[in-house]
Amino acid sequence: MEHRRLGRSGLACAPLVLGCHVFGWTADAAASCAILDAFVDRGFSLLDTADTYSTWVPGHSGGESETIIGDWLQATGKRDRVLIATKVGGNMPDVGKGLSRAHIIRSAEDSLRRLRTDRIDLYQAHFDDTATSFEETLEAFATLIQSGKVRAIGASNYSAPRLAEALAAARAHGLPLFSCLQPHYNLVTRAYYEGDLRRLCLEEDIGVIPFRALEAGFLTGKYRSMEDTVGAARGAVVAGILDERSLDILRELDRAAAQFRATPAQIAIAWLLAQSGVTAPIVSVTSVAQLTEIFGALTLTLDARTLMRLDMVSA
Repeated sequence: MEHRRLGRSGLACAPLVLGCHVFGWTADAAASCAILDAFVDRGFSLLDTADTYSTWVPGHSGGESETIIGDWLQATGKRDRVLIATKVGGNMPDVGKGLSRAHIIRSAEDSLRRLRTDRIDLYQAHFDDTATSFEETLEAFATLIQSGKVRAIGASNYSAPRLAEALAAARAHGLPLFSCLQPHYNLVTRAYYEGDLRRLCLEEDIGVIPFRALEAGFLTGKYRSMEDTVGAARGAVVAGILDERSLDILRELDRAAAQFRATPAQIAIAWLLAQSGVTAPIVSVTSVAQLTEIFGALTLTLDARTLMRLDMVSA
């Protein structure tokens, strides 16, 4: 299994990250544990979650995904076979949000307890917090690293200027650097990452693990009309991007899938893996069968013409 460096973090992972935001939501505990077993037993290691998963579900208060992962680790003893990435900064009911020192330290302890582990391999700022100085935020992360509770830090949903400011602040004050970025990036959503943000990540040797690699399931091809979104858990998200351009992308994925004897999802992931700076896409599934399908993307090498056609239709 190929392993890719995760920027300057000192960590390396196989070129797929398991997105765990569905755990306790569209995948119950039993399904989640089966997915985790299948992922790790195939030689993959990086699990991505957050303290806020899944606060959007009625009756949930956050931490559901971390709790399922922690219970699985306790039951299987597979802690040394995985890298755990979780996030802080989103709104946790009755706890708060943001990247203040107090909130980060408390949230880390809560996440460690739910995950049933003594360390977080990659601790990420979930959202930029313009109300808190970078120095305060990075000092909190430094404290966690010095205590051995965190190994490396990353950011999610940061713009190029703000990420550059964070790196400059870290250097100015001798604080840890963000070594990883989670941008929203896929064939449908390209503008956020491509351009200044990608150039910065390449210049700074920042690992890139894009989230929503399949755009809430749209790039699997199962949503082709507004009627298909009705009643779906992420139907509202998909409805927001259903237009002639996105349907053209699906048609081109269909063409490439026929050529490579693959599925649209496999082609979409293979396209991401071929993009400059991308370390490993984050993929979310609700069954082992879906995960097995995604594994097939790693056997594909898209030719220059296919990449060009996908680039053109999604530009």
